Amino acid sequence: MCSGFVLSQAQGPKAKINTVVIDAGHGGKDPGCHGGFAHEKEVCLSMALKLGKRIKENYPHINVVYTRQTDVFVELIERANIANKANADLFICIHANSGASSAYGTETYVLGLHRTESQQKVMERENAIVSLEDDKGAKYKAFDLTADAMIAIQLQQNVNLNNAIKFAQFLQKEFKGIGRSDRGVKQAGFLVLYKTAMPSVLIETGFLTNPNEERFLGNVQGQDQMAKAMFDAFVSYKSQYEGKTITSPVIPPNPPKDPIASDPKPVVPKEGGGNKTPTNEVFFSVQILSSDSKVPLSSPKFKGLKVYEYRQNDVFKYYSGIFIKDLSGAKKYREEMVAKGFSSAFVIAFSGEERVSIEKAIKLAEK
Repeated sequence: MCSGFVLSQAQGPKAKINTVVIDAGHGGKDPGCHGGFAHEKEVCLSMALKLGKRIKENYPHINVVYTRQTDVFVELIERANIANKANADLFICIHANSGASSAYGTETYVLGLHRTESQQKVMERENAIVSLEDDKGAKYKAFDLTADAMIAIQLQQNVNLNNAIKFAQFLQKEFKGIGRSDRGVKQAGFLVLYKTAMPSVLIETGFLTNPNEERFLGNVQGQDQMAKAMFDAFVSYKSQYEGKTITSPVIPPNPPKDPIASDPKPVVPKEGGGNKTPTNEVFFSVQILSSDSKVPLSSPKFKGLKVYEYRQNDVFKYYSGIFIKDLSGAKKYREEMVAKGFSSAFVIAFSGEERVSIEKAIKLAEK
């Protein structure tokens, strides 16, 4: 699990975000969780570096500090110390989750009392890392994680906690906007957040134990998309924190495309029933499956849905639902697809036979 964003300054009319600390979870002898091929420590580091690069490119005046930039082991308390010594205005901790192979989605944590058994398990797994430290976690025995202590900390750091929650909400909104399942903003007693002197957030980007989510998070383009979502949340939060109004979105140079989508001119094969691009208009749809081999459109895998196929980089991809110039309709349909069992479903866009980014489709639809 990764640690989160932390704000140290009290809000005011002249409040500024000057320093951001980004914490890539795990590292070195602590690999974190893993799937069939992806390891948490590597996935988190990639997203952390991508996020930091975006912030620095768009806001050169902001000091971006990393708790690690390579595959090294960093103690939990040292991660907090780095943020405190840097007088950080925001602390960002990035993790990946583990669970049943059917578990999916993103969730963002702030420091507090866990309310469910699943939240407790996530906290215990992340806190268990202290057993790898030289003193086997002895330094943390004085940390009071009881209910009374957590309530006291929340009262003492009321402004920081409120800011952390606001940022967490922006994060979850952006994750949902790129088609990720929203598991919500939650609280738990994470040791990595316990000693930070600022608002802090720990992001669980997805489940590496779910093969579909592993393919997304273990892929460079999926990592790009997650980093961009975090950056967009940062832009919204920074604007609110500094008392500004966003008049136009900040578009980083060379914005990433949808996950595993690098060829701007996908081939759309035609099949027996005239299964071709359904319209020459700009439309949004929901991709529900990708496969190295061709899947019959009548396959039980599609659960009776009307699906369309396109081929990209020698991968066959299948989408359902045609929403002409209707992004909100596609987003609602994606939620239906997730509920139907397509846990990695996400929104895509086409202009005729060309697959395009969501941003480009929105602009085309407005013309």
